[in-house]
Amino acid sequence: MTLEFLSKLSAREMEEFKKISNKLLSICFLCKKNEANKNDYYFILRHKEEFNSYFKILGFQIEINEEYGVAQLVNTLNFNRIQLKLFDSIILLLLRVLFDEKIRELSLTNDVVVTVGEIQEKFMALKIRDKLIDKTTLNNSLKLFKRFNIINNLDRDLTNEDSRIIIYHSILMALRVDDIKAVYDKINIYKKGGEAVEEVEEDETY
Repeated sequence: MTLEFLSKLSAREMEEFKKISNKLLSICFLCKKNEANKNDYYFILRHKEEFNSYFKILGFQIEINEEYGVAQLVNTLNFNRIQLKLFDSIILLLLRVLFDEKIRELSLTNDVVVTVGEIQEKFMALKIRDKLIDKTTLNNSLKLFKRFNIINNLDRDLTNEDSRIIIYHSILMALRVDDIKAVYDKINIYKKGGEAVEEVEEDETY
């Protein structure tokens, strides 16, 4: 199959197209707010027709929310979805709740910044258990969400409760309204079933 829709790209643009396509397949989200991906985001805006024509062949499409400044690669066949452990899902929910609270006080142009301590406070408020999220679990989850351009850390040590984290607007696309309800449902099941339920639920797909 010839990809005639790519013929209008220059050699340099074609290299950028390949690089960004692979990045999208790897990390799903590209955010204008993330300086490391800002140029990639604008490249997608300029060539969204070519990207969508290319990814359509593979069963994907690119969703671009210009208000949020986020491009997301979505599998239209419902494949290639990351499997989150239960506590990863809970931490993602807490990030979304904190984002929603903070964004009311800010404009869309401002960064939403939270601390590790605020995440732990929200976790305790859920009354899932009477202790904080252990540092290893929290650190691994935050590293995962950083990889997918949902957050970025402003401080190196993510085990410190004062460490600051930027939450990108991609959180709104990563965890949508229906997804929020699903996570709360899993939390309620976990509360009733304890550790046994966690073992069953931890490999659920989102």
